[in-house]
Amino acid sequence: MHMARMAALLVVSALAFALPATASEGDAILGIWLTPEKDGRFEIYRTEDNKYFGKIIGGDGPEQFDTKNPDPALRARSLIGVNFLSDFTYDADKAQWVDGTIYDPNNGRTYDCKMWLDEKDASRLNARGFLGISAFGRTEVFTRVEGGEAQAGE
Repeated sequence: MHMARMAALLVVSALAFALPATASEGDAILGIWLTPEKDGRFEIYRTEDNKYFGKIIGGDGPEQFDTKNPDPALRARSLIGVNFLSDFTYDADKAQWVDGTIYDPNNGRTYDCKMWLDEKDASRLNARGFLGISAFGRTEVFTRVEGGEAQAGE
C-alpha cells in the first residue's frame, strides 16, 4: 500500500515538473507582434487552458472594419479586438504551435494554421495557413515589436 502511494506521488510530481516546462517553452510567442506589412499590431496571449490566441490591438491609418467577414452581422465590427489567431496548442516535440486557425480579414476566410519561431531569430514568427494539408499553403512572417515580450506573470 505504501509503495503504491509512493509511486503515485512520483508520477504526480513528474507531471507537475513537466507541464510548466512545456508551458514556458510555449510562452515564447507571447507578446506584441507586427503583421508582415508592418501596418498592424497584435498580441499573442495564452488562456487558462493553455491555448494560444492572437488579438488585433492596432494598426496604421483609419479604423478598419471586418467588411469581408462571411457573417453579414459581423461586417460592421472593428478589427481591433478580433482574435485572428485561435486555439493553438504548443507541441514541444516539433517546437511548433499547432492545431489552430488564422483568420484573414482581407478575404474573410479562416485557414488551418501552424506557427514556429525562426531558428536563427526568435523575433520572427512564421505562420503557415493552409487548407487541409500544410503543403498547400502560404507562410507569413510576423516580427516581434521591440520590447513587446510578455513579462513573467502576465
